[in-house]
Amino acid sequence: MLREPPAFTPVTLLTGFLGSGKTTLLRRLLADPALHDTAVIINEFGEIALDHLLVERLDEQTVLLSSGCLCCTVRGELASAMRDLHSRRERGAVPLFRRLVIESTGLADPFPVLSTLRADPVLRHHFRAAGVVTTVDAVNGLAQLDRHIESMRQAAVADVIALTKTDLAEEEHISPLVARLGAINPAAQLLRVAEGPLSADDLLAAGGSLFKAVAEPEGAAHAKAHAFSIVVEEPLDWSTFGIWLTMLLNRHGASILRVKGILALQGEARPVAVHGVQHLVHAPTHLSCWPDSDRRSRLVFIVEGIDPELIQRSFAVFARLGASGTCDLSIPSSH
Repeated sequence: MLREPPAFTPVTLLTGFLGSGKTTLLRRLLADPALHDTAVIINEFGEIALDHLLVERLDEQTVLLSSGCLCCTVRGELASAMRDLHSRRERGAVPLFRRLVIESTGLADPFPVLSTLRADPVLRHHFRAAGVVTTVDAVNGLAQLDRHIESMRQAAVADVIALTKTDLAEEEHISPLVARLGAINPAAQLLRVAEGPLSADDLLAAGGSLFKAVAEPEGAAHAKAHAFSIVVEEPLDWSTFGIWLTMLLNRHGASILRVKGILALQGEARPVAVHGVQHLVHAPTHLSCWPDSDRRSRLVFIVEGIDPELIQRSFAVFARLGASGTCDLSIPSSH
């Protein structure tokens, strides 16, 4: 049992592009008894924060940084949150923790985040870098490396690359992705985390080197991405919602970097989590219970090159026609 806090608390940065499986991996890690004494800081990019709800662990050791991205708008909040966690542990206001995991947004450039840890005079006397774990989606990863500089930077800085969704991708698509990742970052250990049991200690201990960040790239890397949300008061009909979402991603998937949500469905007491990445829709997941008192359906979109109003109007039509039993759910063109 841990009786004294470590002199320098190890900090692991968990990063990866939108929809690459960071929150799913974090949920699996936190279910490992080896990480029972781990504090978590979760950062989300969007009007409504959902990831901390999907992790299904809400306690005084879980801190949410929302309404911005760690690498730019809430960068100062990261340092404040870490100092506050340290102070509360010293005062006995939170349970002792021996490790800190920071989950970044999918659009975060890791360099400014890592620079914050090195530059802050208080943080560097109480925390130490313990490595970067980057999730890469085996289905969409190759295209994301080509299209999004954030994805390439996240892979380049990794100590460990956690390859996700290999159970959904063909080996002929996985092999060129592995080769590309090896060319970008040959020193990183690559783990296929979708297959078999996952050891939290093995994964986090593998990233034991010093952070590699030495300089920050110029400019905001994700200036073209936009986040917006849809909140629905009444329970949804799953069948019609599923048709709408499938049609939306089929028609505009290339522009929808990420969609995630927690849904209240007709006839269901428990909430259902939904995830989509570009043209890929994951199977819905029943959560064990509602994580807070808000019982409304909440959807968060992160898009690029498409007008959010187009999606909002389409959803409004869906909701109206779905409620009346008429399902003409056509998705209009953005052009």
